[in-house]
Amino acid sequence: MSESFDVIVIGAGPGGYVCAIRAAQLGMKVACVEKRATLGGTCLNVGCIPSKALLQSSEHFEEAKHKLAEHGVNVGPVSLDLARMQARKAEVVGANVKGVEFLFRKNKVTWLKGAGAITAPGKVSVEGKEYAAKHIVIATGSESIPLRGVEVDEKRIVTSTGALELAQVPGHLVVIGGGVIGLELGSVWRRLGAEVTVVEYLDAILPGMDGEIRKQFERILAKQGMRFRLGTKVTSAKADATGVDLTLEPAAGGARETLRADVVLLAIGRRPYTEGLGLEAVGVALDERGRIRTDAHFATSVPGIWAIGDAIAGPMLAHKAEEEGVALAEQLAGQKPHLNYDTVPSVIYTWPEVAAVGATEEQLKERGVAYKAGKFPFMANGRARAMGELDGFVKILADARTDRVLGAHIIGPDAGTLIAEIALAMEFGASAEDVARTCHAHPTLSEVVKEAALAVEGRALHI
Repeated sequence: MSESFDVIVIGAGPGGYVCAIRAAQLGMKVACVEKRATLGGTCLNVGCIPSKALLQSSEHFEEAKHKLAEHGVNVGPVSLDLARMQARKAEVVGANVKGVEFLFRKNKVTWLKGAGAITAPGKVSVEGKEYAAKHIVIATGSESIPLRGVEVDEKRIVTSTGALELAQVPGHLVVIGGGVIGLELGSVWRRLGAEVTVVEYLDAILPGMDGEIRKQFERILAKQGMRFRLGTKVTSAKADATGVDLTLEPAAGGARETLRADVVLLAIGRRPYTEGLGLEAVGVALDERGRIRTDAHFATSVPGIWAIGDAIAGPMLAHKAEEEGVALAEQLAGQKPHLNYDTVPSVIYTWPEVAAVGATEEQLKERGVAYKAGKFPFMANGRARAMGELDGFVKILADARTDRVLGAHIIGPDAGTLIAEIALAMEFGASAEDVARTCHAHPTLSEVVKEAALAVEGRALHI
């Protein structure tokens, strides 16, 4: 007889492992299927965590090389030990994945090691052994989207996975795609000495972000040395022993040209990973983009099979997947959880950082929503000036009639931390005045949020 569980989660990324842990906390017998040698999925192994480790290390390198002297700190010649930097990244990853293993043991979650497939409703096969479950949760995440004419070898032409493992700084890195992953990893290698060119098919970077933020961000990155080829498509990439020849042409049509790179990073987005799950055989429906169709409660077209995270519609964000995992586990336990997608923040971990929550100005205009905008620059903030971090601003959008906060957009130091205050305010239906009348410590960067909230009514104090 096959071993039986209340819940089997397929995939141990942020959505899957959090769902498994929460379900176990609620008294269910839980197993989690993971084919990697380590837990944590793409995020902990080859995504969020290692990329942030390299971002942090490269920021320290650039600060030591270019910024510390302004503070009267003279460190002498600065050199790069890339092998040590990569080793530290591996140590950070190792500590995180071991942490998930500890949490599985603590909460008595069974790790089923190997690739999982759904053989029938309530049945999961892992490495030839079948298990039974009342509920099956698909949390298999996503993979890099390929591009015709660009064959990835993870050496000369790499995805984010290969870009995290480069053994030497490329002389010229070409990034295909002006989205979050490309700009973050492009920033890492630019700081470490590479020339970086971003080739983007659209006429602007970061599609979907607030227009004013995008323009300011592109100017800042260009000032840092990153080059942009917007409105341009890549039609082919041919790698040889020393580099890659890219064929480019204007997106609107025109003459072709060749661009030489030492390394090419393909970062045009990600798509759900559902290969080998057996979804078609059991009748789990997909949408036109290959995402698993679910209702508002994460139910698929097959009773007892659920899906969360990158495998379904919505932003491909680790924290979104985590919240869905918690909500689903609590739902399976008979609770009535609530997840407000309007308050899911997004962050780009370049420097300065970019963060957003809620609607953009463009979205509000498209919806016909009357709104007020309040904006305040970091250069008018005492703490930012003391830090020497003057680029950027906070913008808060509020309903013109009720003053309820509808969205916020930040470009500047620690934007990813600052956005949490506004996400919390939106979760509880706060007005811009509520944020403005909350006492913020001085001198802190958070005062820029307060001033932007004051600016919604045209009464900012320090500008």
